[in-house]
Amino acid sequence: MGLSVTEKILAAHTSDPLVRGETIRIKIDQTLTQDATGTMAYLEFMSMGLDRVKADLCVSYVDHNTLQNGFMNADDHEFLQSVANKYGIIFSKAGNGICHQLNLENFAKPNMTILGSDSHTPTSSAMGALAIGAGGLDVACAMAGRPFSLVCPKIVNVKLSGALRDGVSAKDIIIHLIGIMTVKGGVNKVIEYSGEGVKSLSVPERATITNMGAELGATTSVFASDERTLEYLSLQGRAEDFIEILADDDAVYDEVYEIDLSTLKPSISCPSMPDNVKTVDELLGIKVNQVLIGSCTNSSYYDFIKVASILKGKQISPSVSLGIAPGSKQVLTMLTKSGILEVLLDAGARILESACGPCIGMGQSPCSDGVSLRTFNRNFYGRSGTKSADVYLCSPEVAAYSALKGEIADPTGLKLDLWQMPKKDDFVQNSSLFVYPKFDGEVKMGPNIKPLPKFEPIGKNFKAKVMISLPDNITTDHIMPAGGNVLPYRSNIEKISEFCFYQIDEKFHDDCLANGAGVIVAGANYGQGSSREHAAIAPRFLGIKAVIAQSFARIHKKNLINFGILPIETSFKADKFDEIQIEIDDKFNTKITNLTQKHTQSVKVLLNDEEKALINAGGLLNL
Repeated sequence: MGLSVTEKILAAHTSDPLVRGETIRIKIDQTLTQDATGTMAYLEFMSMGLDRVKADLCVSYVDHNTLQNGFMNADDHEFLQSVANKYGIIFSKAGNGICHQLNLENFAKPNMTILGSDSHTPTSSAMGALAIGAGGLDVACAMAGRPFSLVCPKIVNVKLSGALRDGVSAKDIIIHLIGIMTVKGGVNKVIEYSGEGVKSLSVPERATITNMGAELGATTSVFASDERTLEYLSLQGRAEDFIEILADDDAVYDEVYEIDLSTLKPSISCPSMPDNVKTVDELLGIKVNQVLIGSCTNSSYYDFIKVASILKGKQISPSVSLGIAPGSKQVLTMLTKSGILEVLLDAGARILESACGPCIGMGQSPCSDGVSLRTFNRNFYGRSGTKSADVYLCSPEVAAYSALKGEIADPTGLKLDLWQMPKKDDFVQNSSLFVYPKFDGEVKMGPNIKPLPKFEPIGKNFKAKVMISLPDNITTDHIMPAGGNVLPYRSNIEKISEFCFYQIDEKFHDDCLANGAGVIVAGANYGQGSSREHAAIAPRFLGIKAVIAQSFARIHKKNLINFGILPIETSFKADKFDEIQIEIDDKFNTKITNLTQKHTQSVKVLLNDEEKALINAGGLLNL
């Protein structure tokens, strides 16, 4: 029986048998962090007492918190750069670009394993790598040379046939698939793409698909390393990094989906969840106030060629604010030299910094009750900074054409004049904003950087109050929001905990402190979205000992365990509970007694032996 691309990369990085559903430990070749999660990851790494990182390559990017309103973000960037210099980490300064675009351009290689403290780390899997998002503590352990534990994933094959029509793009492929599989359809699965249709997709187009595959809840998404991979690496001056990795003809997959690209229509993720998918022709005429093009999903040079081809010689609608954010310094330089930037400016676009920006709630909030059309990957409620706004996700082609019309418009059939397709010499190699380590100096810690809180084990028998009861698909944005007023406190758990669930229940923080031990009750797919471990640390700091849910998102469940919170899976919704008692025996058989209604029920705690040890110890750092 042949092997898939996923199995070949996993087999090269573990000695464990690849048995679906069993825990395997894989060697990590590269780690990446960004500044919203990296400060905590490096505090955790420093607590381990090592004198340098042990992984082959570690990169620290600054791209999320570039809005320096007050000393906090600037201090944290100094901290990150000083840690990188002392411990052997490459540091990417603010303005260099978005971590995933930069990693694809500079560091990702075929057959490499990459663990990143950002849920969109799978972007680099477009290169024939196995790139996985994780919590900061798991990334800190990988920096220390510790293998990464994960459930050996099921492998889903998505066969692409045919060719995309004019006006239809890679973004439409992944939005269409999310509409089919839903935001929880990829949990503990790898999505592997194959078929003749793959050959027509460049690496940047594949990266759009692997990036937004995170919204399926998938462990990662993977493309083969083939002639298109070599083409991209050659353009980046890295042809020597190419290794061919193809699936065997007789590879066996757990699930198979087939998509005929020639019949695909432009699609949109409607408010306020990526799997609320409709085709553009179902939404024609909806007035648009704002259009934003960029983020780690669609900020490549290729994306902006298409946008410029639609806008060339035209003016956007007077009712629309158009913002564009090139994904890296390289992309911005190429846009400038090619004349594309001038085309975009002449059409009425605003140039934003090469950073995450509006996608993480850093500026560009839409107007009250506005409609914002974005080429981003997430449209969770409140994430834009304006609760009353409707945020739609779409392709660059839909975004640009709609900006011209002032309403959602269908670009199907548009003949794009891609007059500035790049040649090898057009790809500018400039590393001036990368700082390479010298292994010296002291770590600089500003007053906003606080020591890691210490947590005692939750114990085998405890009473607790239900502090909040929640529906399905609660995201880490619901638990611990981002944005300019929250993220500056990412290295200050006591302060950032004040924002925990505040978009849902403003009293959550105060009630938790007043009540002591507490639990959270939720429906299915609890904790989907961002990898931010603050969504586990802050509740733990507030006394949360367990989360009772119908199911969990992969990264968040691991973050809960890493900080000693018990994840309890149950088929019932405990929303009528007030006070409960939880009993855990040595084998982690668990009973919940509803002290309000006087009945007891056995529940599942699905943990392997390593995870049970973490709960007993009060978390990974304790262990």
